[in-house]
Amino acid sequence: MQRALRAMSSPMYWIVTTILVVVALVALFAYAPLDPAMGPPQKILYVHLPAALNTFLGALVIAAAGVAFLWSRKARWDALAAIAAYITVALCSLVLLTGMIWGHYAWGRWWTWSPSLSFSLVLWLLYVGYIVLRRRLGENERRATVCAVYGIIAALDVPLVYLSVKLIPDVHPPSIELTGPMRTTLLVWTAAGIMITVGLIATMAQHRNLHASADQEEQRRDHMRASA
Repeated sequence: MQRALRAMSSPMYWIVTTILVVVALVALFAYAPLDPAMGPPQKILYVHLPAALNTFLGALVIAAAGVAFLWSRKARWDALAAIAAYITVALCSLVLLTGMIWGHYAWGRWWTWSPSLSFSLVLWLLYVGYIVLRRRLGENERRATVCAVYGIIAALDVPLVYLSVKLIPDVHPPSIELTGPMRTTLLVWTAAGIMITVGLIATMAQHRNLHASADQEEQRRDHMRASA
């Protein structure tokens, strides 16, 4: 795990990610054509869909880290889940915001209590609740255990969001027709979004591990001075 975290938080990783973001921006403004019906507001799609995908990715990381903690009882998995939760809330907030903007231009309203939008809001509330719960319970193994179980259960809303879009009649379209350049631009934005999400989780986890190691070293030195 440590080797993977170092690789995904390295300067080279962020250089590649930055290049990919620049390519995505160029594709957005200079390559992807305007939608004849919506015009420029349609381009918010290139942010909305990758943000949704990475929200699901963040939820998966939280659930997987919860399972790993319950299996190993190692604090690093609990810390990874906590880091992923903050990023997941930020991404889900972006999904809701861009979805509202899209809805305003496409349907003439900012919000409607459709199944897909309702399940998306529930997903956001679940992970905001996860963060609040962590702060309420303090720093102990009981908190880690409770939050691990909570994170696993909360992830069950992810397939509900996906299936509500695909299977339930809704104002939210189950799919959107895209031309070749539009699909390519969306793929580049999706790749950039995944790189950013994974990189942020890894960088924050690596930073936390370095601080934890420094604290342990300081405690060891204090113990040695006290024993001398």
